[in-house]
Amino acid sequence: MPSPAALAHAPLLVPPDTGASLVRALEETASRPAREASATAPDEPFLYVGATLPASLRSGRLLWFHSVNAGTDALLAGGSWPEPALLTRTVGRMGERIAQYVLAWMLAECQRVPEHTAQHARAEWRRLPSGLVAGSTVVVHGTGRIGRAVAALLRACSLRTVGVGRTPREGVPGFDRVVTAGGAGELEELAAARWVVCTLPLTGATEGFYGAGRFAAMRGACFLNVGRGGCVDMDALEAALRGGSVRRAVLDVLPEEPPGPHDRVWRLPGTVVTSHSAGVTEEEDVATDFAACWAALAEGRRPALAVDTGRGY
Repeated sequence: MPSPAALAHAPLLVPPDTGASLVRALEETASRPAREASATAPDEPFLYVGATLPASLRSGRLLWFHSVNAGTDALLAGGSWPEPALLTRTVGRMGERIAQYVLAWMLAECQRVPEHTAQHARAEWRRLPSGLVAGSTVVVHGTGRIGRAVAALLRACSLRTVGVGRTPREGVPGFDRVVTAGGAGELEELAAARWVVCTLPLTGATEGFYGAGRFAAMRGACFLNVGRGGCVDMDALEAALRGGSVRRAVLDVLPEEPPGPHDRVWRLPGTVVTSHSAGVTEEEDVATDFAACWAALAEGRRPALAVDTGRGY
């Protein structure tokens, strides 16, 4: 973790395509002008704010990289991390945006929005019964910032919220219950769930996390993925959709993005793909979270948005 003394003199680098308003905000926080990154790393310790870390900047002189994205799996997969450089990420209001996205699809199902839209296209007048989200169980895999934000909004709508984490815990904000991944409690809750939501990061432990076993445990749940596409075994999901253990899938993320026009994902039954748009990061989010990390470092504290590069989140 960079010391306040090291931060005081390190140049601030940004990619050439960084927006002018974001550059000004970063400069105001760091109290120094930002430089456009070049093809070679500076000869002195430096800071970098961007979406990717080019190989030329994966240098032992890197003090701190602040990612403009929430997910860091692609960043860490891009090459060995230059330890002991600090890695922080941007979350901003992403949890709020993703929570609204999840709730919107739940409400659309309960209010029969797809059916009403189809009837309108046919100029057909037919009353359709609606349902309520209240009282149903939703299982959220991931109890971090985004998972908690999703659970909090859904709980406010009177859903029963169950979180799945590495260890069972009590008193996690937003959740009525937290169970252990892979345990009997998870299987029990998957069977009771009307909706199952993935908010997981992609790590060695979560790659292919949703396989045949988890999908078979569901009893007609709707599966929503707002985490990472690589967490899902797409063969297992297709089998579950065709077999009925998953009644519907809303996929904001995919293992390969973007999928080609002939990719099978476009033809999966009961599936909607939304082009990785559930939690688009705004420049304001980057500026706010960079400033929060800077303040923590200036006080000698580890930022709350720091990433454990060994775990990947």
